[in-house]
Amino acid sequence: MPPPTDMSNTTRTGELSGKVAVVTGASSGIGQAIARELAQAGADVVIHTRANQTGAEQTAAQLAAAGAEATVLKADLADPSSHEPLAAAAWDWRGGVDIWINNAGADVLTGPAAELAFADKLHLLWQVDVTATISLSRLVGARMRQRGISGDDKPVILNMGWDQAELGMAGDSGEMFAAVKGAIMAFTRSLAQSLAPAVRVNCLAPGWIKTEWADSASDYWQQRAIRESLLARWGTPDDVARVACFLASPAAGFITGQIVPINGGFKSAAD
Repeated sequence: MPPPTDMSNTTRTGELSGKVAVVTGASSGIGQAIARELAQAGADVVIHTRANQTGAEQTAAQLAAAGAEATVLKADLADPSSHEPLAAAAWDWRGGVDIWINNAGADVLTGPAAELAFADKLHLLWQVDVTATISLSRLVGARMRQRGISGDDKPVILNMGWDQAELGMAGDSGEMFAAVKGAIMAFTRSLAQSLAPAVRVNCLAPGWIKTEWADSASDYWQQRAIRESLLARWGTPDDVARVACFLASPAAGFITGQIVPINGGFKSAAD
């Protein structure tokens, strides 16, 4: 696990001042970076984790250094019975939620799950990435719509897709992630219509992002990630976090129902 980011000299910008945000899967990687970015913008943050209590507490410490308040909630999103209690606990922390980011996803590329059979990996991904995203979005979206906010400063739900889901990628991982993330992207478009005009709903679609898997990826994948970006580099969790913060902010008040690629400009192998 990387050392805590020093945020002691961070100035809160205030664009999300007074907002309450929830980031699922925020104990490391992209989720942790998103939580930091929201805190820097003025939000107080609910940090969700499945089991990484140490990482979640590290995230909370980083947010506290930025002057934000944070709380940690644990839930195994693969268990559907955890969804309503998580939504309720997050909502009750400050009497409402302004920003909900469904970042959590099953890790089937590293750790014990990497050894599972294809069908078992797909089942786990579907439970965590798809079913939990849909369930939590509907639970929280209903609460957001019922509470209502006048004006253009609407509550926000952000989901996590994949930039190549609609193009496809050969291989087991490509097949799994295209099916799973493609479902999330399609759901996002429909949910945005269901909750409009009360709630804005968008989907982040990261490309090659330097996460834990990328650190140990083979030279083939290292070169492919650079080759398939017009900016010729890996993306970082902070790249994703900055876009998430923008979409959660009033500056994106006229954006909903969109899939937003974060990939440095995708360049196909034929280009």
